[in-house]
Amino acid sequence: MDADRAAWTAPHRARSVGSLVDPWSYRDVAARLIGEALVDRTAWDKLAYLGDAFGHRMNGTPGQQLSIDWALEAMQREGLENVRAEPVSVPNWIRGKEQVTLLDPYPRELVMVGYGNSVGTGPEGITADAIVVRSFEELESRRAEVPGKIVVFSPPWQHFAHDESWENYLALRHFRISGHARAAEFGAVAVLLRSIYKPHARQAHTGSLKYIDGIRRIPSAALAPEDALMLERIHARGGKTRLHLVMNAVDGGWVDSANVVGEIVGRERPEEVIVLGCQYDSWDNGTSSLDDGCGAIVVWESLRLISKLGLRPRRTIRTVLFTNEENGCTGGMGYRDRHAAELVNHVAMLEADSGVLPPLQFRVSGTPQTISTVTAIAELAETIGYAPIGTPVRIGTAEDIHPSVEAGDIASLTLQGNNEPYSVYHHAAGDMVEAVPPTELARGVAGVAVMAYVLAEMPQRLPRGKGEGARGTSDG
Repeated sequence: MDADRAAWTAPHRARSVGSLVDPWSYRDVAARLIGEALVDRTAWDKLAYLGDAFGHRMNGTPGQQLSIDWALEAMQREGLENVRAEPVSVPNWIRGKEQVTLLDPYPRELVMVGYGNSVGTGPEGITADAIVVRSFEELESRRAEVPGKIVVFSPPWQHFAHDESWENYLALRHFRISGHARAAEFGAVAVLLRSIYKPHARQAHTGSLKYIDGIRRIPSAALAPEDALMLERIHARGGKTRLHLVMNAVDGGWVDSANVVGEIVGRERPEEVIVLGCQYDSWDNGTSSLDDGCGAIVVWESLRLISKLGLRPRRTIRTVLFTNEENGCTGGMGYRDRHAAELVNHVAMLEADSGVLPPLQFRVSGTPQTISTVTAIAELAETIGYAPIGTPVRIGTAEDIHPSVEAGDIASLTLQGNNEPYSVYHHAAGDMVEAVPPTELARGVAGVAVMAYVLAEMPQRLPRGKGEGARGTSDG
């Protein structure tokens, strides 16, 4: 290395002490991958087609199966190797018609969306007075008022210096997951929850809930923040509200689905695998282009670009489009079980389930040497707007790889987008392809392609060890 170049790269080398790789030695191949990703519009065109042609990809729907068939055919046409569908069973919850109407003090349709796995109301619906509470403690203190009522939870919004919407989502989602059980114990007939997001375009955001054995199952749905806050104000003034709720949801049992898998087989150590994964399923309001069609395209296109440029690294790179992340993570658990004997040779697993809104960042969990190595590789993406890496992998961003990471003690990475604007669209009707800027999708592909290629090509593999691990929740 000449003196000038040594001087320029010294700060980067200082940040990468303990790394297994010199990122400078991969500068040329990184430039090829980044350049190709940034000028190739295929990623965004694929994402647009995914939503336009198949709509949402909720479990058990034609859109889900057709999108799986399309991905398999397209991967084979693109020349990816060992393209296959790996069967997985998924729960088939069917939403049906749903509506909530404010009857008193004046008629008005409210904006709502049922939570996945909720029971229905029956075709006639439920008409009842509402009681608005801000916490489980207030519900307990007013339990005598609850029988026969629709409980409206309107928990206070909390202010955080960073990632305000995401931190509120993590802090308040227990209302979605188990609020129905708390209310049912006191005799409520249904639950509505202020959607756990800032008011924006009067949207309600869905998600899954879990019923508890031995506690009566009642319908549960999200209410647009603006509507929930209106009901809260009416009650604060001493007024009363009466609601009519219709939810024709039914449990369709379990049905067949599949994870989609494609590979570039390693030239020297094909048994050692780098996994690039993302959910391929979705909820059914919007086309789920941001959550997380774009992540699926990122891990798919990263593999395609490496293949297109004729690059065959030492190790195998495997892309997995996981089914059923949103309603139980059976895709991730199915992958773990099917590949249990191979997990010892899984070098790293990366998940892209946080969108691609800037600034982008890699997060990593693993041994100190893994963290140093990933930090060094990530330097190759700094010039296209990637922030320095973060640690550990955040809770809720690695649902699909989490089961395998835990079982195999594997290093894990995530592609982290900006949670604040992402939360506007998360599980909401506004999650359409227009929410995904083409330039940011291209940057996501570029960074992941570089990271995957170097991890697969470098002479020494990452050490085993998950560190703090890929922290999933299975509570989509």
